[in-house]
Amino acid sequence: MRLLLAEDEKSLSRALCSILEDNGYNVDAVYDGEDAIAYAGNDIYDAMILDIMLPKVNGFDVLKTIRKQKNMIPVLILSAKSSVDDRVKGLDLGANDYLTKPFAPQELLARIRALSRIQVAAPDDILHVGNIHLNLSTHELSSTVDSYHLAKKEYQMMELFMRHPKRVYSIEFFIEKIWGYESNAETNLVWTYISYLRKKLNALHADVKIKAYRNTGYSLEPKDDQ
Repeated sequence: MRLLLAEDEKSLSRALCSILEDNGYNVDAVYDGEDAIAYAGNDIYDAMILDIMLPKVNGFDVLKTIRKQKNMIPVLILSAKSSVDDRVKGLDLGANDYLTKPFAPQELLARIRALSRIQVAAPDDILHVGNIHLNLSTHELSSTVDSYHLAKKEYQMMELFMRHPKRVYSIEFFIEKIWGYESNAETNLVWTYISYLRKKLNALHADVKIKAYRNTGYSLEPKDDQ
C-alpha cells in the first residue's frame, strides 16, 4: 500500500514515514499544498495523509481541489486544528477521517487500516481472476493445484493486476507505485518481478497470463485471448 504524506513539519514527516514504513507501508512525503495536489493527481496512491496548515495551498483547499478533479483517494486529515468546526469542514469537503495532533501511533495505524478497507473490493479479502485467487490478508496466490506466499513487491504487483484485469500498466507506473519517486529502481527490476509472477502462474496452472505489450506495458489476461 502506497501512501502520500503531506506534512510541512519535516521532523514530524520523517517520524511518520519511519512509523509507516516499519509497518509495511510505502510512503512519499511532500511539504506543501501545491506538491500535494500534483502528487495526488498521479494514480499511484492508495490513501493520503493530509495536514491542514500547509504552505502555498492549505490542506482544506488541497482537499477541495482534488475532489473537484473527481479524485476519490481516501484522505485522512492529520491536524493540530481540533475545533468541531474544523473537523466538520474537513469531513464536508470530502475527507474520510480526521485525526487531531497529538496522536498515538497505534491510533494512526488503525485509522489507515480503516482507510484501506474503503478500497477493498472483495468482502472476504480474496481477489479472484480466472482460476487464480489472491488473499489480501496472507498474500497467498493460489489455485486448486497449489499456493505460493508472495514476497512484498510480488504481492503489490499481483494485486494491481488482479484488481484491474486487462488494464495495461507501464513499467514507469510500477516503479512509481511500488518503489517510489525517489527510488533508483530500473526497468530490469520490473522485468525480474514479472518473470517471478509468470513462473508462479505457470506452476499454478493458471488460466490467465501476464501479457506484454511492446513499448506499452503489461496486463493480466485470459490465456485464450488473442
